[in-house]
Amino acid sequence: MKVTINDVAKHAGVSIKTVSRVTNHEPSVKQSTIEKVNEAIKFLDYQPNLSARNLASTKSYIIGFIYDNPNAYYVIDMQNGILSSCKELDYQLLIHPCNAKSDNICDELITLVKHARLAGLVLTPPLSEDPKVLKALDSIDANYVRIIAGEQVTPDTGLAILINDKHGAISITQHLIDLGHKNIAFLSGDQHHQSTKERLSGFTQAMKNNQLIVENENIIAGRYSFESGVEGAKELLRREDNTRPTAIVACNDEIAAGALFAARLAGLDIPNQLSIVGFEDSPFSRQTWPKLTTVHQPNQKIAQMATELLIAKKRSISPKKAMIFVPEPVFRDSSSQVPLLNTTSE
Repeated sequence: MKVTINDVAKHAGVSIKTVSRVTNHEPSVKQSTIEKVNEAIKFLDYQPNLSARNLASTKSYIIGFIYDNPNAYYVIDMQNGILSSCKELDYQLLIHPCNAKSDNICDELITLVKHARLAGLVLTPPLSEDPKVLKALDSIDANYVRIIAGEQVTPDTGLAILINDKHGAISITQHLIDLGHKNIAFLSGDQHHQSTKERLSGFTQAMKNNQLIVENENIIAGRYSFESGVEGAKELLRREDNTRPTAIVACNDEIAAGALFAARLAGLDIPNQLSIVGFEDSPFSRQTWPKLTTVHQPNQKIAQMATELLIAKKRSISPKKAMIFVPEPVFRDSSSQVPLLNTTSE
C-alpha cells in the first residue's frame, strides 16, 4: 500500500502537521525534529503528492517560468535549472511561453498568476526588463525573481540575478584586439533586450580602451537568430577586401554560427581570413566548424540560483536580494591573429 503522511507521523512520533511543516521546509522547526521526520520519510520511502498538496493547502507550491526567447538552447538550460531547484525544494514547475510584445501581456500574466495559484515567477528577458510587466505583477503582489543584464545592484534592482554582459563583451573584444585586429564589426541582437545594449557597450568600451575607432557601419542591427547572423555577415562581406572587417563579435552564439555559415559560403577560411566570436557558450558554439570562441554564461546555474532566491523569499528566509554572474571568455578555434594581407601600416 502507498505510504501516507499519517504513516510518517506515526513512525516519527510527531503530529501530521509537524510532518507537513518539515516537508514544506517551514521555519521554526527544531533540527532534531527535522532529522527525525526525514529519517522516517527515507525509511518508509514516502513520496509527497505535490498536486494534492497544492489543492489542499492555502499555500502554493508551483513556480512559473515565463519566457519569450527564440533560442531553444537557452530555454532548455533555464528550464532544467529551474526544475532542478524545484525538485530539490519540493516545488512544481509550470512553463509558460508568451509574446512579450503582445498588447495583452500584462493581463495574460496576471490571469496566469491568479488561476494557476503560482507561488512565484522566474522572469527572463525581455519580460524581466519590461517596466509595464513588473508594475502589473506588483499590483497583485506577485512574487518574482528577475534574470537581467547588468553590472551593478541598485536599490531598485529587487530580487534578481544580474549577468555582467558588459564585462564579457569587453573580455572577448580585447581577445581579438590582442590578436592584432583593429577593424572589428559587431552583430547585434534584438534591440529591446538589455543584453544587446550591455554587450554593445562592452564592445565599444574595449575598442575605446585601445584607442580604436568604432565605425558606425561596423555595427549591424539584428536579432538573436541564426538567420540574422547570416544576413549581417553577408552585408559585411560585400565590402572591398581593404575595408572589410577582419573580425566579428556576435551578440550570441546563434548569430555567430550564422555569420560563420555566411563566411564559409563566401569561400573564406575561418579563422585565417576572418575571426568570429560569439556569446553565451551554448551548444551552437561546439557544433560549428570550427568551434566558436565565445563567452561562457552558465544559464542552468543562473536559473537554479534564481529559483532558490525566489523560494527562499517565499519561505520568509532572508536571502540575498541579488547576485551577479560574471561571464568569461572560452577560447576555441574560430579566432586567430589578424590576416597579414589585411594589416595596415602605422
